[in-house]
Amino acid sequence: MSELFDEVDEEVRREQLKKLWDKYSIFFIGLALLVIAGVGGWRGYQYLEAKKAAEAGAAFEKAVELSEQKKPAEAEAAFAQLAANAPYGYRTLARLRAAGEAASRDPKAGVKLYDEIAADRSVGGQFQEVARIRAAGLLLDTSSYGDMLQRLEPATAAGAMFRHGAREMLALSAWRNGDTAASRKWLDVIAEDSETPASLRARAEALQALLPPVAKS
Repeated sequence: MSELFDEVDEEVRREQLKKLWDKYSIFFIGLALLVIAGVGGWRGYQYLEAKKAAEAGAAFEKAVELSEQKKPAEAEAAFAQLAANAPYGYRTLARLRAAGEAASRDPKAGVKLYDEIAADRSVGGQFQEVARIRAAGLLLDTSSYGDMLQRLEPATAAGAMFRHGAREMLALSAWRNGDTAASRKWLDVIAEDSETPASLRARAEALQALLPPVAKS
């Protein structure tokens, strides 16, 4: 008797499942198709992005080769094209390289491009700092100490990634513009930073020796 009841229960369950399937099968099928389409779309997107990155990498290497072959105009054009069309990571690197190639033929043009990168928050703080330091390096021999201070002072803060280079350039700029007090100030900052590289510390000591002695009160 119990087997008969079990068979009846099983038949009832099958009938209920059939009714549910007849009623909602279209939704289950639609959901399954959406999942399949979503996975397929994501895979397709990943493939296209990987392809774009590979193409950008190859184009970047060709632009670097042009630079190494001493063809700055061609290299600049290649980097500029990458900066306009490449994926995000290559785009920023290409902008920096394009600015460097421009600087090799025309420092003012290089400074302009570096300044544009430094002002563009979308590239990220680290790349902005790189651009700011490189622009200042191009201007070191021609700009006033005040202009260099305005450009570089934020980068000299304790813990800043490029503080050592920024401090050295400010010390040199002050010395070249006859501001020995400012030059000595930055040399002292360099000397007091325990993380100052040994090579920079040696250059700072050499510059310190060129300054006139501090007047005794």
